[in-house]
Amino acid sequence: MNIAQVKFDEKGLIPAIVQDAGTKEVLTLAYMNEESLQKSIETRETWFWSRSRQELWHKGATSGNTQQIIDIRYDCDKDALVVLVKPKGPACHTGTYSCFSSSLIAADSSEPASSQEVQKNRFAIIEQLEKIIAEREKEMPEGAYTTYLFEKGVDKILKKVGEEASEVIIAAKNRNHDELKWEVADLIYHLLVLLQEQKLPLDEVLNVLEERHNKK
Repeated sequence: MNIAQVKFDEKGLIPAIVQDAGTKEVLTLAYMNEESLQKSIETRETWFWSRSRQELWHKGATSGNTQQIIDIRYDCDKDALVVLVKPKGPACHTGTYSCFSSSLIAADSSEPASSQEVQKNRFAIIEQLEKIIAEREKEMPEGAYTTYLFEKGVDKILKKVGEEASEVIIAAKNRNHDELKWEVADLIYHLLVLLQEQKLPLDEVLNVLEERHNKK
């Protein structure tokens, strides 16, 4: 990337939208000047310009919640950036996975947002579950089952994947649809946890399926 191509505003700043490279969730909106952008490129971690403190700041320097940069993209007008990252911990100072955790639409609707999303896209629940699992790994809320899995580590997660796969086989052999749908749901959930632990985006798995399909 050539910084000379970027158009900073009259204050020498450019908005930077930070996005989880794996889940595609928007984590925060910050601003960069030329120096912070250069540091971000050189260190492969996010640096921003604080408009309130009028100084550079390195995301995670004190909290440890750094963001490893995968890519930095600019738009067609070259006056805005998207920074794709692998976050280490919550993005928001409040301790949440994303700064964008509240909805104006859901608050004014009598129908749950999750139900609305499913109507638009029958696979929306997979995207939602992927996001929640990523949040759990970053925030590690006490008492959550997903937190327990991440605390126990990859061996425990792999054991659960194996157990759920076996349960799927048994349910299928029994020709029990009610049992089978529950066991498949459990298997999908644990596979998503495994992908998050391995830092392998689900998109890459879907890309493999698409590539295989296109070869036919």
